[in-house]
Amino acid sequence: MSALARFFNERGTAVQGYDKTETDLTRQLAKEGIQIHFEDDLNLLDQQAELVVYTPAIPLNHQELNWYRDNGYPVYKRSDVLQWITESMYAITVAGTHGKTTVSTMIAHILRHTGYGCNAFLGGISVNYEKNYWGSTTNTAVIEADEYDRSFLKLRPDLAVLTAMDADHLDIYGTVEELEKAFVAYTENIKSGGTLWSKFGLRKTAALHAGHKYTYATQNPAAQAYAENIVLQNGGYQFDLRNGNRYMEGIQLHIGGMHNVENCVVAIAVAQELSIDDAAIKDAVAAFRGVKRRFEYIIKTEQHVYIDDYAHHPEELEALIKSTRSLFPKRRCVVAFQPHLYSRTRDFAADFARSLDLADEVLLLDIYPARELPIEGVSIQTIVEKMGNPNVTVLSKEGLVAYVAAAKPELFITAGAGDIDKLVQPIKHAFEA
Repeated sequence: MSALARFFNERGTAVQGYDKTETDLTRQLAKEGIQIHFEDDLNLLDQQAELVVYTPAIPLNHQELNWYRDNGYPVYKRSDVLQWITESMYAITVAGTHGKTTVSTMIAHILRHTGYGCNAFLGGISVNYEKNYWGSTTNTAVIEADEYDRSFLKLRPDLAVLTAMDADHLDIYGTVEELEKAFVAYTENIKSGGTLWSKFGLRKTAALHAGHKYTYATQNPAAQAYAENIVLQNGGYQFDLRNGNRYMEGIQLHIGGMHNVENCVVAIAVAQELSIDDAAIKDAVAAFRGVKRRFEYIIKTEQHVYIDDYAHHPEELEALIKSTRSLFPKRRCVVAFQPHLYSRTRDFAADFARSLDLADEVLLLDIYPARELPIEGVSIQTIVEKMGNPNVTVLSKEGLVAYVAAAKPELFITAGAGDIDKLVQPIKHAFEA
């Protein structure tokens, strides 16, 4: 939503809106001239609005949104506006249950850094530019395609990426089979003669549609594009890339996580699809500093490593913990995790437990409800009871900061999609105290 707000604001349109809570992002938007209020109050809405855009995260009983609907204003979902953009630009869209924020940000960064240019609509904040949106005179858009509420089915990409199809959002789809059908439908919307890059080994690969279909992988030579000669290097990686007949040597990726090597493979493949020079792509990748809350190093010293990540699905947690341990194998790994949504906790409790068991010690916060009301019988103990690791403690937010201040763990991770990010700076200060 903030990316769209910036898109309109940059083009001289007056923008104002509502958010549930004030954050660093909303404060930045305000500095850019966008008016934001934080109370659902009919006296605060703009009766002169010509277009009302909302996200499905807004509750059904929201007074302001319902007032606009009841009074005949043009009301559209965020995905409707993104559809208009994909129909009017050369659109690169990135979908998948994991990795889409990092891949879309990598692609947009490469296009910007090399001078190719793009209009970027991202689901996370680029560390390089401190933004989730930037514009360009180039008629190309890079868009993170969100599968929640089937929003991504409105997009019309020229070049599409599909990173993963693991079970998620079962409160919307009901079954993993229905979720997979939606991802297949996403590829059916690729424009005639368009291109699809999908992760090698997806269950529904044969059912995916595109004029040109390619696959990518971390190291599997059965894929069209993959990495070779991967070397760990100071919390990041050096590797070579093979994409059909093209070979690129000595790529430097200065962010952690083996899954980010895979993400980088497809980002480079997309840039090559646009005929960008390999040397320029390598320079761009070497300059890439990551996405906030995606394997983000908050502290990285000889004594302490503190990583913050948005991981809120069991597969993401597993990749996060395994990658961290491979980069820092001699350090004791402590993970603090805040589950996101009662329904996701209910559906994946055993999988969360299995992933968290990979850590040496686990600290759990209560479930962040987001848009949901509590579900009877579902609590943080739902995960605790399924864990095999005896070193697990449930803490309050204040207790978590106090733990870090006292223990100062040598390898520490905070993970989750709720409001655990508000603890990052207090935790950093606790380390430094």
